[in-house]
Amino acid sequence: MSLLSILKSKSAPTRLFTTKSTVATVTKPTTPGPDLAQIQSTAREIILEAKDEARERLSEIEAQAKSLTQKQQELTRQDELLNRARIGLDEEDKKVEKLKGDLLGKQEELVKKLEKIASLTTDEAREILLTEIRKKSTAQIAKAIKEAEEKAKTESDELAREILVDAMRAGATDYVAEFTVSTVAIPDEETKGRIIGKEGRNIRVFEKVSGVDISMDETPGEIRLSSFNSVRREIARVALTRLIKDGRIQPARIEEYLEHARLDVERIMFQEGERLCHAVGVYNLPREIIAMLGKFKFRSSYGQNMIAHTLEETQIGIRLAQEVKANVDTVRLGCLLHDIGKVVDDIEGSHVELGVNFLKKFNLPIAVVDCVEQHHEDKEFTSQESVLVYIADAISGARPGARHENVEDYIKRLNRLEEIANSHEGVAESFAIQAGRELRVVVTPEKVADDQLPILASTIKDEIQNSLTYPGTVKVTVVRETRAIDVAK
Repeated sequence: MSLLSILKSKSAPTRLFTTKSTVATVTKPTTPGPDLAQIQSTAREIILEAKDEARERLSEIEAQAKSLTQKQQELTRQDELLNRARIGLDEEDKKVEKLKGDLLGKQEELVKKLEKIASLTTDEAREILLTEIRKKSTAQIAKAIKEAEEKAKTESDELAREILVDAMRAGATDYVAEFTVSTVAIPDEETKGRIIGKEGRNIRVFEKVSGVDISMDETPGEIRLSSFNSVRREIARVALTRLIKDGRIQPARIEEYLEHARLDVERIMFQEGERLCHAVGVYNLPREIIAMLGKFKFRSSYGQNMIAHTLEETQIGIRLAQEVKANVDTVRLGCLLHDIGKVVDDIEGSHVELGVNFLKKFNLPIAVVDCVEQHHEDKEFTSQESVLVYIADAISGARPGARHENVEDYIKRLNRLEEIANSHEGVAESFAIQAGRELRVVVTPEKVADDQLPILASTIKDEIQNSLTYPGTVKVTVVRETRAIDVAK
């Protein structure tokens, strides 16, 4: 508020208005107003305060101006120093360029002197030098390669033996190979008569429902159960043992006991399959695959229990895969599942084909299926893991004591296969190949027509099934070939 406004507000008279409409009286205020001396004193104080404030602001502005001046002087000084340094660097660059020029001149002069002394151009001298270096390098490289080859030859056999021995040690297992017992002891002849039943009724029902053949006359005091299906044979053995203990043998109880035995054996097989998977570090497989693996408990190949063989082979394969830095999980599954086709029932075909077709239903990795398909070299190896599964299978099956069939029995079986084929009329020659898994029969075209080939193949197959014991399957292939030969002169 200005001084004039303050004075006006303090000296203005007060007007009073009455409520009467005819009379309006204006009177001076009854309270005294401020005197002139007090107003002047207040004005002087305000002016002094304004001057002091203006003086402080002016001092601040002067200080800032002085600081800016000092900074500007410092920047000017630094700029002068930079200019001097730049001038010095330019002079140094000129000196360096001059030295480079002098050095190049001297180098050219020396090169001309050397060319004159050696009577060679620079390119010719360079070529001679490179040729000498190549000769020395080639000799050194050849020497190094030869030394490496010699060292590899010396150490490869020993290293391979160490790897295999270490893998076999890792695959050693305390699992006792179980052989399926297909005989059931009978306490007396009375029990034997109850098993046969009136007019052979009980034994007929038992054979029909169980799918096995019963023989009682070969060995006194025991009953022999015969069937190519090891699981059926085990179900029949369990059921017959329980029936003998019960003593009440009749058709209805036979069917009941066989059903209970089937459920118990399936439960045991699943537990065995699960135990086998966990033993090799495989989890979360489909239940169908685990149940199929459990059938290995009642299956043997050349006397080697399938669970023991699979456990041993998988441990060997894992160790080999670790040594050569292959995919351990692929080898693990390939070894575990490689023989699963041997327990696929009621379908004809080799165990390799059956196993591959079974595993493809569960969308397993193609690398694992390839390991199963190639573990007998039926197809060419497509990966390092397939080769390792093949090697692990060979180590487990071929080690001393693993399997019971010796070389003589093996040769006899192959010869017997060829004899069966050659005994038929019209057969020119036959060959047992793939370790007895296939029989190739060649017929004389003049004696056997094309439409007779299926009949001959089926006849040979039936005779092999009825007269031979063999692992897996035997494929019979009959070939009829006609040739016409002439010579142009």
